[in-house]
Amino acid sequence: MTAAQTEIHKWTAREFKGLVLDSNPKVAIFDCDGTLWGGDSGYGFMEWSLEQGLVSRSTSDWIDTRHRAYRAGHVSETEICGEMVQIYAGLRDKELRAAAAQYVKEFVHDRDFVEMLDLVSALRERGVELWAVSSTNRWVVAEGVRDFGIPEERVLAADVRVTDGLIGSETLDVPTGAGKAVSLKRVGITTPDAVFGNSIHDLAMLEMARNPFPVNPSPALLEAAAKNGWGYFRPAAAEANPSVVQGE
Repeated sequence: MTAAQTEIHKWTAREFKGLVLDSNPKVAIFDCDGTLWGGDSGYGFMEWSLEQGLVSRSTSDWIDTRHRAYRAGHVSETEICGEMVQIYAGLRDKELRAAAAQYVKEFVHDRDFVEMLDLVSALRERGVELWAVSSTNRWVVAEGVRDFGIPEERVLAADVRVTDGLIGSETLDVPTGAGKAVSLKRVGITTPDAVFGNSIHDLAMLEMARNPFPVNPSPALLEAAAKNGWGYFRPAAAEANPSVVQGE
């Protein structure tokens, strides 16, 4: 860790919840993968859906090649997140919704951070307007945040046009990096009261917030938080298993 990172204040669970509630937010924005739950549900769902045969073999081979190029730095974050949704073109919306529900039930909900479930519940009880912003596809995000009480109409996620129940390939949104701030502004949110994120791809929307709350931060976000004078919170499950420090 750098000298700057060693000076950043790490909140306890009690401190973290107290800081959030004492800020009396009216609007709170949450990243999902790595923030509300551990792991990368976007990549996980893609791999699982390919194994389930939801897309053709040629499409499966193509997205695998593209993801390898992304990991090598030859494909941008925005490009790969959009393409990871476009591969489902031709499927019925209800079919992919059912697949996402099955995947989330089997592989995501047991990784929900209990501290975040508790916090979001407390915010919901206070009538706070809750939003989820993620570069994972909207089917998985909508299912993932259901247990947190975040309604589907307040989910901003990687999405494509659906016409008469049929999924198309026209990209509607890919909220990642600066795009997360753009997506929020598009729905009229320019200065959210509280924003929660774990990745450098959440930095733009954290910087929009009156009260930014890094949660389970990646090394790059931790460094940015130190430069901005922010503290951070690390859920107990992430402390026990550092591999859950991921997600966009």
